Amino acid sequence: MKKMAKVECDREGYRARLLEKRASVLSGLGTRFDTQARMGRVAEDDQAQISHDEFVSLRMNGLDYRQLRQVEEALDRLDAGEYGICLGCEETIAEKRLLALPWARYCVTCQENAGWDLEVYREAAGKG
Repeated sequence: MKKMAKVECDREGYRARLLEKRASVLSGLGTRFDTQARMGRVAEDDQAQISHDEFVSLRMNGLDYRQLRQVEEALDRLDAGEYGICLGCEETIAEKRLLALPWARYCVTCQENAGWDLEVYREAAGKG
């Protein structure tokens, strides 16, 4: 219960970190496409490189959107009073973890188990 009180006590600090991360992710989303759009018409020889760059940019944006969603979910949990509680075991997430990863949804143990479960799934599906 003391750990939960610590999260409550530093709510605004966590909120500030999450809002800062959200702003950072949002600012990065538009810049990749803007850079490519400004290139205009290019030589045929450069098309392969441009296609590759577009692929990388789309992949990076996908990762950014995923992180943005995690940050938004953390803000929702903060507003609901559920921030700092592991979604797997419902125990308190260590303060050290929240400081390093304010959008963490799971404690270290549950996160490791989720990663292990994913590896088992990939092996079973023949993708590992």
